[in-house]
Formats: sequence, C-alpha cells, structure tokens
Amino acid sequence: MSRLVSVAVPVPLLGALTYRVPDDMAMPSPGVRVRVPLGSREVTGCVLPAAAADGSGGAVDVRELLECLDVEPFLPAAVLELAGWVADYYGCGAGEAVAAAMPPFAWTRRAVAGSGFRTVRTVHLTSEGERIAGSGQRAALGPRQRGALALLAASPAGLTATVLAEHGIAADAVRRLAGRGLVRIERRQVERDPFAAPDWVDAATAGPIEMTGEQQAALRSLTAWAADGRFRVALLHGVTGSGKTAVYLQLAGQVRRQGRGVLVLVPEIALTPAVVGAFRAACAGRVAVQHSGLSDGERHDQWHRIRRGDVDVVVGTRSAVFAPLDRLGLIIVDEEHDASFKQEENPRYHGRDVAVMRGKQARALVVLGSATPSMESYHNAVKGRYERVVLSQRVFERPLPAVSVVDMREEVAEHGPEVVLSAALQAALAARLERREQALVLLNRRGYAAAVLCRQCGRTVDCPNCSVSLTLHRQAGRVRCHYCGYGARRPATCPHCAGPFLERVGVGTERIESEVAGLFPAAAVARLDRDTARRRGAVQRVLQRFARREIDVLVGTQMVAKGHDFPAVTLVGVISADVGLGLADFRAAERTFQLLTQVAGRAGRGDVPGEAIVQTFHPAHYSIEHACRQAYEPFFKAELRFRRSMRYPPLVAMVNVVVRAGTFARAMEEAAGLAADMRGAGHGYEVLGPAPAPLTRLKGEHRAQIFLKGTRRRALRAAVQAALDRRPALRRRTTVDVDPISVR
Repeated sequence: MSRLVSVAVPVPLLGALTYRVPDDMAMPSPGVRVRVPLGSREVTGCVLPAAAADGSGGAVDVRELLECLDVEPFLPAAVLELAGWVADYYGCGAGEAVAAAMPPFAWTRRAVAGSGFRTVRTVHLTSEGERIAGSGQRAALGPRQRGALALLAASPAGLTATVLAEHGIAADAVRRLAGRGLVRIERRQVERDPFAAPDWVDAATAGPIEMTGEQQAALRSLTAWAADGRFRVALLHGVTGSGKTAVYLQLAGQVRRQGRGVLVLVPEIALTPAVVGAFRAACAGRVAVQHSGLSDGERHDQWHRIRRGDVDVVVGTRSAVFAPLDRLGLIIVDEEHDASFKQEENPRYHGRDVAVMRGKQARALVVLGSATPSMESYHNAVKGRYERVVLSQRVFERPLPAVSVVDMREEVAEHGPEVVLSAALQAALAARLERREQALVLLNRRGYAAAVLCRQCGRTVDCPNCSVSLTLHRQAGRVRCHYCGYGARRPATCPHCAGPFLERVGVGTERIESEVAGLFPAAAVARLDRDTARRRGAVQRVLQRFARREIDVLVGTQMVAKGHDFPAVTLVGVISADVGLGLADFRAAERTFQLLTQVAGRAGRGDVPGEAIVQTFHPAHYSIEHACRQAYEPFFKAELRFRRSMRYPPLVAMVNVVVRAGTFARAMEEAAGLAADMRGAGHGYEVLGPAPAPLTRLKGEHRAQIFLKGTRRRALRAAVQAALDRRPALRRRTTVDVDPISVR
C-alpha cells in the first residue's frame, strides 16, 4: 500500500506536493492538517484527495510528514473538492485555493491546540465551598471572600473573574479561596458573536407580507426544483422592488424543512445586515454570517458553528461560498451580476460561478437573482442552460420610477463648465425636502475632484507609482491614489513646473456632498463611500440613520445603488451617468446599464411614486437609453450584437494575462515571448497582444497585457500554463485571470 499523500501548502503559485507518511504514523484522511518540511522551514498544509497528486510519488527523495494535527478531517470533503476545482479552473496554486476555504488561525499550530478559540477564567464553588456558603459558617473568611461565596452560590454555572472583579472581588481573593479548596478555577470557551456586538443591528424586514401572483408562481417552480434533489440553476429575473427577498425566504424555509442547508451570497458587506436580519427572524437564529468585515475571531467562531452543524443558513460575501455547510440544498446568489463577486487577487475566482459548481457537486438548486442579470447568466438562460423565472411587476402594484434625462451639454452651455447639479435635479431635491421625503444622489467616483491640473504647464498631479492622476480629498487636505494607496498633502504648487495655478478637474462624492449641503443648509446630508466607510460598522450606522430618516439626502458611490429598501426615498439623482463609459473595458456599457437601473430602482419603494433624474453628456448611448426605460431585453440584444462583432464573452471564453516588470520595455519583451509560446501551443483559440495594459504602470510596476479568446476554456488555460512552465522565472510576475471582470 502506498504511503504517499498529496499536500497543499499556503504558498502562492505552488501546486500540490507529495510527502511520505512515516511507518509509525496513521494515514491521514483528505482534509486533515499536517506539518511538513518545505525547504529549510516547517509549514502547515492540508492533505488532498489522492487524485490531486502531482505525479512525483515515485521519486526516492520524497520527504516525510512531520506531524498530523487533526484526527478527523478539518475541511469537509465537499469543500476540499470545491477548492480543488477552483485551483484547476482559475489556474492558481492548490494551497491558495485551500487557504481561501480556511477560517482565520487555521494554519497556525496554536489554533490546532485550541487557542484559536476565546476562553475566559470561570470560578465555581467546590462541594466544600457550597457547604460553607450554605451553612453560614465564617470559617475565618474575610468579607470579600464571604461575598464571593455568596455570589457563586447564587450562580450554579459559575462566574467569570471579570464579573467578580466588577463586584469588588479581586483575583487575589479568588486565588486564596482556591488555595483553601473552596472554589475551582476553569477556563471556559466562549463564542465571539458578531450579532452581540454593539455595532450590529439586524435590519430585518417587517414580518411576512402577502405575496403577489408572480411571486407565488415563482415560488412554486423553485420549490419543485429544490425538492427533486437534482442540480439545477434558476435565474430569478425580477425588476427592482418585485420582492425577490420574500421569495428567497419562503424558498429557504421549504428547503430547511427538508433537512437541508441554505447558503446565501450577497455582493457587499453593506447588504448583509438586511439579509441576515430577515433570515434570523425567519430561522429562529440558526444563521451564521461570513465576511471580511468581521474580526478574525468572529469569523473563526462563526466558521466553527457552521462546521459543527449549529446553523441551517449561512449569509455572506463571496468567500462564504466555501462555508462548511452540510447537506446543502439551496444556494442563493443575490445581485448575481455584481462585479464584487469576483476576487481581484489570487485565487481570482468568481463567487457566483463557484457557487454554481458547488451546487452541481451538492446536487442542489442554485438561484441567481437580479434585476439586471449579467450577460453571461442571461445568455445561459436564453440558451436553456438555466431556468428563467420572471417577476415583472413591483409588489403592491407600485409603479417603476419615472426617469428623466438631463443633457449636461445644454447645462454647461447655459451655466458654465463648473455646473454639477442641474437645474432639474436642484428643483427636484427642493421639492422632496419640502415634503420631508428622502433622496439618494449617486456618483460612482469618490473624492472631491478627479484630478488636480496645472494651468501653467497643462499637466496633472500624478501618482508616482501608477499611471493615474491623484484624486483630491479636500476634507483631508490630501491627494490620493485609489489604486496603490499613495497619499500626499494637497500641493500648493505644480510638482512639474512649480506654477501656482492649480485647478480642480472633475468631481467626486465629496464635492457633491458639499454642493448639496451648500444649496440646502437646513437638510441633513451624509455621504457613503469607501472614504467614510473605513471604520468597522460605519456603513451600517449610516444606513441605519438613513432608514430612521435622520438623513434627508444620502450621497454615495455604487454602495448606495443596490439591494437597499428605503420606503421614504422618492428621488434618485445620478451625476455623470456616463462616468464609466470611457473606460477601456468591453463591459463598460453593461456596468453603466446595471448601475443606472439599480440606483433608479431605489426610488418609489413606498407608497409615494418615485422619480430618477439622470445627468449625462451621452444621452443617446444605448446603455443609458435602455436603463432609463428599465428595458433589459432591448439592452441585452444591443449589447450582444456588440459582443458578437468583437468576439467577447459570453460568446467566447477569455483569459487576461498581465506581465509585470521594472521597465515598460522589459514587460513588453517578456510578454511578447510568452504570447509567441502560447500561439505555438495549439489551435482553436486566438492570442491578442501583447499591448500596454490600460493601467500601464501600477504600484511601481510596468504592465503589458495579452488576451486569449476561444470557445474551450480548458485549451486556453493549458496554453497559458504550458507557456509559463517554460518560463518559471516569469511566473511570479504574471497575473492570469480566467473569465476577467476587469481588463485594466
């Protein structure tokens, strides 16, 4: 019998490694963590299924495992299988994929020994202590010690040292009691509960509502598919405000009653309180949450709750797709179109697509929900690969918001280039504030100004590490790069020519907030973007204030555009609707359509009809025209014509390869060699490039880009891998992105 195992270690780009199991060690099962030698150091790894072995098992110099850290598998077989698929599909190291599935502290020896959990010192009465406390004997005890015995006698489960200290009983008094055999001191494991944190507020929906006929029909279809125990993907295409969440809750209840688990993925941390609150209310608290906004300790403890089987429902962002939920019967991907589901560092997986694969492996129903489905998902529905379920009407027969377009070319001609808020938007804001209604104002660019321009030499103040202009943040008095994080004090003179004539170019959310507050000084105006959401709980606090109507106008980036339900919002204003159309990205029109449709859908979700005002310099662009009419089908057809003519996804598969180097010439030279190798590796696909990447310099490195297009992803991945295998020194400076969402 072979004594070899395949092990994944959390080292970037490293594949599975083969180790020998010592004769005096039991064969570890897949999913067990082990200590292994790697070069001159020791690391923690995870045993993989036998099929993951890399073929080096016959070598005579295979090193031995040092230690098994688990008796039973730490990672369940289903999660391990999913991580293996991610490593293969996205071309990353096995250890990187497995690491994505691990909770915090999982790779450390301390965590294996149990110190990943939080413990507290707990004091209990011994039998002798109970006798003395019950008899009233003083037994030469001081008043503090007698008080401690009395408190403990009233608390059979014991008291923590902290609680005793709050009653004036110091640790020294407790130690003396322990020395006399009257109390015993134990360490008790306690769970770090994010729902108990002061900054957590369940944004639960207000109880069950009567479902519309469309909702009931959708629920009947989805329930039948969930019950038949076969893998199926359904696209729930519902307009904004059509009640998709109510369908999710009812469907999840049916699946839970069948004894199966439910996984719910949302794109943004900001959306988790509302979704978690709704499910916690419906599931008697048997809900766990997983996202990066929790502390490491909270994520660790929530993961172990799931692993133990203490919950039925897991809600989280993309990383929650690896949650160790047993007997999975339903996966819901809400706002499935959202780009936040794609991870932009290794492993570069897409949470939605991994969710579909997990559903396939678990024979579960996968529901993809959106008012603006991604081109890929809708194309799959059109082709019959996915079921399509439609909610075409809002609940309570509420109308979709009336949308009007403001041509900013006319506004600039009349009011000058500095105009930010059109006359129509100003008037609409004034009317809403007078009626004590609420408004959202969207601009998908943070900061005060997009750039600082010198009138003397015509150059902008640029990032020293990236080929972008620095963004002005006036409140902080700094200019910042939103790519690498570089920041500096706001310059008084041009860094190129020392000229004193610096102008602000473009606008950001900070400028919009200032303009609205200046026009309406009596209004409560707030801003929600990455700058205001840096602290834990900041997003939740702003949204709670807005829900309580303590804020009249909320200005923000795309964080305010999706998933939120604020009945008092009757106006949505969109500044620079075309801000994304100028990007060198084939998804620019799709993103613009989705963002405008989603944010317009925030209006009119209560009893008062809503209105959206869209400001743009390109009112005739098809993405803006169709978004203003909330017309998804015509947009899809127009966009598909463009994608077909240019051979872009979803009609073909694509891999984006970016080579980084210290100089532009070297990046282009090495990318050219790589592209030549890929062209010679086979047929059935095309290789485009190399060419300068849209962000030619990023974080101090120059970048060249290669695209591979074809109908067979496996052939594309194999060509890239073979070319990189011939150039191992280049591998660490090359990014491979399968099914890219961004091509910057």
